[in-house]
Amino acid sequence: MSVIALIPAAGAGQRMGSTINKQYLCLNGQPVLTHTIALFDTHPSVDHIYVIAPPEQIALCRQQCIEPYNFTKVRDIIGGGCQRQDSVRNGIANCGAEDGDIIIIHDGVRPLFAVQQLDALIAQARMSGACVVGVPVKDTIKQVHNGQISATPARETLWAAHTPQVFRYELIYPTHLRAQQHDYHGTDDASLLEWQGIKVSMLEGSYRNIKITTPEDMLIAAAFISADSNNNTSQV
Repeated sequence: MSVIALIPAAGAGQRMGSTINKQYLCLNGQPVLTHTIALFDTHPSVDHIYVIAPPEQIALCRQQCIEPYNFTKVRDIIGGGCQRQDSVRNGIANCGAEDGDIIIIHDGVRPLFAVQQLDALIAQARMSGACVVGVPVKDTIKQVHNGQISATPARETLWAAHTPQVFRYELIYPTHLRAQQHDYHGTDDASLLEWQGIKVSMLEGSYRNIKITTPEDMLIAAAFISADSNNNTSQV
């Protein structure tokens, strides 16, 4: 049984205000995507890594984010689709996975995941079929329609879903295919299982596991990396 990490990396830079796609932006001397790949390349439980990129960016992705860094587990870059859901489905279909394998799906622009949590996610997915990392929301959440608040959900029931999201292959791939057949589009991979009435476990993660989307996120990520570096230096 293999553990396969799929890393979708097709995000554009509209909210970043950059002409460079956000996964290629430089963070502490390396592309954001390179930091993310390194999390899984160094983890002993991960056997194979596949990056998913727009077909027209495959050569650029390989040149900037993979080849200079001597990764040992990156097997290939798979061409993505029109939307993230299409890209992930392509990745699952083309990564060589079989029944019994574990599929990890992780955003290419979440370079701060606490990778020591990965074994717990994998173990839960082996047991229950699907597990997502996330955090309880801190703010009061409002439902708004036409500029007016319509409801205030109970905050204690609300969590922000992050990635990694981890699944047994024989559960996630057929679900992706059914969603394609029914033209169903979920907001994340776990939501496809929920649509089919399949329960998904939640593991509490870290608020540091931000998805880099705006310039402010780059500043936050750089601050975390700098703090970690200073802590490591002080412990030597």
